[in-house]
Amino acid sequence: MLRKVCVILAAGLLLGAAKPTLGPTAVRPVGNIAVSAEPHAGRMALRVTDEGPPDGDTQKLVRLPGVDFGDGEIELWVSGEPGAGANAGARGFVGVMFRLSEDGRTGEGIYLRPTNGRAEDQERRNHAVQYFSAPDWPWERLRRETPSRYESYADLEPGRWTRMRIVVAGDKARLFLDGGSQPTLIVNGLKGGAGRRGGVALWIGPGTIAHFAEIRVSDG
Repeated sequence: MLRKVCVILAAGLLLGAAKPTLGPTAVRPVGNIAVSAEPHAGRMALRVTDEGPPDGDTQKLVRLPGVDFGDGEIELWVSGEPGAGANAGARGFVGVMFRLSEDGRTGEGIYLRPTNGRAEDQERRNHAVQYFSAPDWPWERLRRETPSRYESYADLEPGRWTRMRIVVAGDKARLFLDGGSQPTLIVNGLKGGAGRRGGVALWIGPGTIAHFAEIRVSDG
């Protein structure tokens, strides 16, 4: 039996059966980011933007309040795009971290690179979706030591809503996009191992303007 924890972004963040309203000031930003609520492409969304360099090895996160996650499912709508003035390497990085430590330095993550989805270069397209494990397995190390194993192609566009569903069981994770029945990314052997628990957080990368909506976490 799954213990349901529902986080829904409407006029604010609504959490749990009692549905107290939580605005942007009630979530827990980590790292140099700005958080606000605004409509985006037909949905009320949480807007998260990169405000500068990372704080040591701390990720740029918005931790969801009251969520303790081990195995289960995470579903949400995401939209990411490079911000004005972002450098040429910015891709609109947007995703989720789970089994996250209290200090935000340890956990598993899956994210999208929206500008890669329809790039004219095939190699860039192949890097549209990425898994990583903080702090020891950033994308650079995974690509260098295990090329193509932890990333894949997906049809993405910057600024467009994409539905993410992450299914986690033991040391495995599967990412499904836009209601697809087959996973876009298969992770066999999460670097953090099986049996770990922790928080769930919205994640962005450098130079990103991101939006998040209709977030649901099922833990069991």
